[in-house]
Amino acid sequence: MNDQLRRLSVVPAFESHMTDPEAAYTDIITTMQVNIGLQCNQACKHCHVKGGPDRTEAMSREVMECCLDVFRNDEHLNTIDITGGAPEMNPDFRWFLKECCKLADTVYVRTNLTILEQPGYEDLPELYRDLGVTVFASLPYYREKDADRQRGKGVFQSSIRMLQKLNSLGIGEPGGPDLNLVYNPGGAFLPPEQGAMGDLYHQKLEKDFGIHFTNLFAITNNPVGRFGDFLERSGNLERYMNTLFDAYNPASEPAMMCRFQISVGYDGRIFDCDFNQAVDLPVTTKETIFDLRKHGIQKRHIALANYCYGCTAGQGSSCGGATN
Repeated sequence: MNDQLRRLSVVPAFESHMTDPEAAYTDIITTMQVNIGLQCNQACKHCHVKGGPDRTEAMSREVMECCLDVFRNDEHLNTIDITGGAPEMNPDFRWFLKECCKLADTVYVRTNLTILEQPGYEDLPELYRDLGVTVFASLPYYREKDADRQRGKGVFQSSIRMLQKLNSLGIGEPGGPDLNLVYNPGGAFLPPEQGAMGDLYHQKLEKDFGIHFTNLFAITNNPVGRFGDFLERSGNLERYMNTLFDAYNPASEPAMMCRFQISVGYDGRIFDCDFNQAVDLPVTTKETIFDLRKHGIQKRHIALANYCYGCTAGQGSSCGGATN
């Protein structure tokens, strides 16, 4: 057990607390989430993969081609979710995105927004529009002070400019590609009810900046990566783990995202979710994307850990927001 997992053992083991044994196994996999690199122009305080400007890990085109082969040959896969780091910083990003759009019914790109203002990336909003991709944009709050505290000085205003740019291209507007915003709490507490928070975001962003978007997704901060380090340094780790444990909701078990997606690391290793990837906890079968090219995706026992309480607390949480 690595250090990140060991420090979470202040509450009972997650799997022993589950009420539905079948929820510990994958179901039909419909989504392939691909982390194409850890380099990022930001170093957010809550980042579970510890992305930043100093990270050099990047997915090769060989691994990308294998991902496409696996997707092409699986009748159940319908969605590709491209993430990072800032995925746009992978040198093969544009090529991979275009290839994904040829195969998948739905393609997500997870962006921090500010990268789209950087030299060499200014063409990407138009590319997102032309390809019709669904943009997932991180905006931790609708007020500058709170957003910059989590993501860095100047990030909020840059994000607002890019949201306005996306809207000007029809992204997030009626009839255009979807624009989804992602909210993460700024501290050691659970996110508020997703619907109510979404209504507040719609109201504030339209009134103050004329911004429109499709959905808001509220995602619980799992106690790994930089957020886990912060909890430990501040002496809040045990309290936060007990908050997640006490808010455990058995009704969220069937909808855990690990049951319906695979997560591909930059090096081609397979994980049950992006959080498992962050703590280097691979699938129980130890497969890589190259193994899946040979024999396809098969049902398996999920590699579970105590941060899974973050995905099953309260309204539930996934990369697509609340689960119930």
